[in-house]
Amino acid sequence: MRKLLLFLTVLSVGVIFLGRLFYLQVYSGQTYSINEDNAIRKVFHYPKRGYVYDRNGELLVANQPSYDVMVIPREVVPLDTLEFCSLLKITKEEFLKSFNRAKNYSPRLPSVLLAHLSKEDYAVLSEKMRKFQGFYIQKRSLREYQTNIGANVLGFIAEANQKIIEEDPFYKMGDLIGKQGIELSYENDLRGVKGVKYIQKDRFNRDIGPYKAGKFDVTPEPGKDITITIDAQLQEYGERLMQNKRGGIVAIEPQTGEILSLVSAPTYNPNLLVGRERSRNYTRLYNDTLSRPLIDRGLLRMHEPGSPFKALIALTALQEGAIDVNTTIRCNHGYVYGRNNRKMGCHCGGGQRNLNSGISKSCNAYFANAFRKTIEKYDDAHEAMNIWSDHIKSFGLGNFLGYDLSIGKKGNIPDGAYYDKWYPDFRWGATTIISNAIGQGEVLVTPIQLANMTAAIANRGYYYTPHIIKTIQGQSIDEKYTTRHETTIDKVHFEPVVQGLYDVFNKGTANFLRVPGIEICGKTGTAENFTKIDGVRTQLTDHSIFVAFAPKDDPKIAIAVFVENGYYGARWAGRIASLMIEKYIKGEVTLKQMEQLVLDKSLEDEYLKPYSGEPFTINQ
Repeated sequence: MRKLLLFLTVLSVGVIFLGRLFYLQVYSGQTYSINEDNAIRKVFHYPKRGYVYDRNGELLVANQPSYDVMVIPREVVPLDTLEFCSLLKITKEEFLKSFNRAKNYSPRLPSVLLAHLSKEDYAVLSEKMRKFQGFYIQKRSLREYQTNIGANVLGFIAEANQKIIEEDPFYKMGDLIGKQGIELSYENDLRGVKGVKYIQKDRFNRDIGPYKAGKFDVTPEPGKDITITIDAQLQEYGERLMQNKRGGIVAIEPQTGEILSLVSAPTYNPNLLVGRERSRNYTRLYNDTLSRPLIDRGLLRMHEPGSPFKALIALTALQEGAIDVNTTIRCNHGYVYGRNNRKMGCHCGGGQRNLNSGISKSCNAYFANAFRKTIEKYDDAHEAMNIWSDHIKSFGLGNFLGYDLSIGKKGNIPDGAYYDKWYPDFRWGATTIISNAIGQGEVLVTPIQLANMTAAIANRGYYYTPHIIKTIQGQSIDEKYTTRHETTIDKVHFEPVVQGLYDVFNKGTANFLRVPGIEICGKTGTAENFTKIDGVRTQLTDHSIFVAFAPKDDPKIAIAVFVENGYYGARWAGRIASLMIEKYIKGEVTLKQMEQLVLDKSLEDEYLKPYSGEPFTINQ
C-alpha cells in the first residue's frame, strides 16, 4: 500500500510538472511579446514623411536629417552630468526635467531626452556617446520647407502629446505628428510605417547583436507623397498683396472644387516651426494676440457677408416666384418699412431699379423688397423662413462644408425656429428681419463659404466640396470631393443674376476694377465693424468684402476676399480680387499701377483705431 501511495505521489507530481511545462510552452508562449522582453532592446527607424507638391509639381515640403538623444532611464549609470550637458548645450536643470519626464513615462522604454540635434552637434556627440550608458542617438527626418508661403495650409509637425499616445498605439513618447493644415489632415498618409530592429542583450546588459539574426526586424515604409491643389505662385502673390493687412483670400476652381489659394494674413514663415527653436517660436506666435498669425482667417473668420449675399436673395426670390427679371421698384435713397416708417438707407443713387440694375448698383431697396415678397408669399413667416433657409443652405452656407482641412466654422443661416426663439413675445415677420436682405442681421459666413457660394453661382447651380488634396501616391482621393452638389435653384434663374454680376464690373460699383481681356462677374460688399475699447462699444473702419469669378461663361476661378478695416468693398478687397484673377488666368499682371497701390498700402494704423468718420456705404 505504501509503495502504491509513493508511486501515485510521484506520478501526480510528474503530471503536474508536465502540465505546467505544456502550459508554459504552448499557452504562455502564445502571449509572449518580444516588445515586453527586457533582454531585447528595440531601436526604431523612422520613415521619411511623404513629400508635398503644389498643383504644378513644385516641391513645397521635403525632409532633412535630424538626430534625437534617446534615454532608457533604468539603464543609466552615474555619469558626468556637467560634461554631458555641455555636449548637449543645455543646462543641468533642463537635463533633469527631461530625464524625469522620461522616467515617469517609462523606466524601461526609450524616450526622447533632447530632440533635433544639428549635424554638427551630432558629429561631436556621437564620438563620446560610449561614455554615457543608457543613452543613444536616434536618427529621424524633420520637415524642410522649400517655400516661405502657405504656413496655414501646410501646417507643421510636433511631438505627440500624452492624450494622443494613449489613444493611438502607433505613437510613442517623443514621436512626431502632424499639427494643423495638411500635415494633420493627411497624417496617416504622410507618416509612413516605423521600422524596428531588435537587439539581443547579455546578462551584463550589453548589446551582443540582432535578436534571432534579425528575423523579427521590420523595415520602415516611407510616407506617401501628396500633391495639393494650391497654386504656389498664386498663393505667394496673394500673401504679398495682403502684407500689412489682415484678412483672408480663398480662391476655388469652380469645375472641381479644388482650392487654388488659401491666404490668411498676417502669416508666418513655416520654417519657424522646425527644429530646436520650434517650441519657442510657436509660443511667440501663439502669444501674439493682436495679429494672431496662427488663426486661419480664410476658414475661421466669421462675419456678415454684406452685399455679395444679395445674389442669393435674388436667386431665392426668383425661384419662389416672388419677383421676375422685369420686377421694378423705385428707390428713394432707401427702403421704408414697418409701422414706424423705419428706413434702410441706400447709396445706389436712387431711381427705378430692376434685377440687373439692382445687382450692378447694389440697391438696398430692391433687395429689401425682394426678400420681403419672398417671406410674405406664405401666410406663416415661420414656414417661409424655413423654405428660404433651405434655399440658402443649398449653397453650402450655414454648415461645415466638409472640406479636408481640420478647422472651420459653420456660420449661421437663420430659420423659423431661430426667430421663434429670438422673438418669443411677439409675432415676427419679414420687416422684423429685413436686415437679412442685404447680408446683415443674423447671417454669418466664412470666406471659404463665400468662395464656395460664388463657385456655385459660376457653375449655374452646383458645386463640389472644396478640397486641398489633388493626388495621393498610389491611391485615389475620397469620392466625396468628386460628388456634385446641386442647389435648390433652377438653372434658368442663374443667367440674369450672372449678367447682373457681370454688369457690376461693366457699369456698376466695380467698374474701375475691370481687367483687360477677361470678363469678370463680381459683387462688392461692406460690413460694419465694432469692438469694445475700455468697455465701450466702438465703431472701427468697415471691413472690405469682394467676391468674383471669371471668365463669365467658362469660369476657371471663383474668389472671395475679406480685408479687415479695409473700407468699402471695391477699395481693397476688390482690387486684390481683380489682381488675383488676372494673375491666375494670364500668368502675369498688367494692372501695374493697381498692383503697386495694393502692395504699398498698409492698414496697420487702422486696427483698433476708432471709426474715421468716412461715410458708411452699406451697399458697396
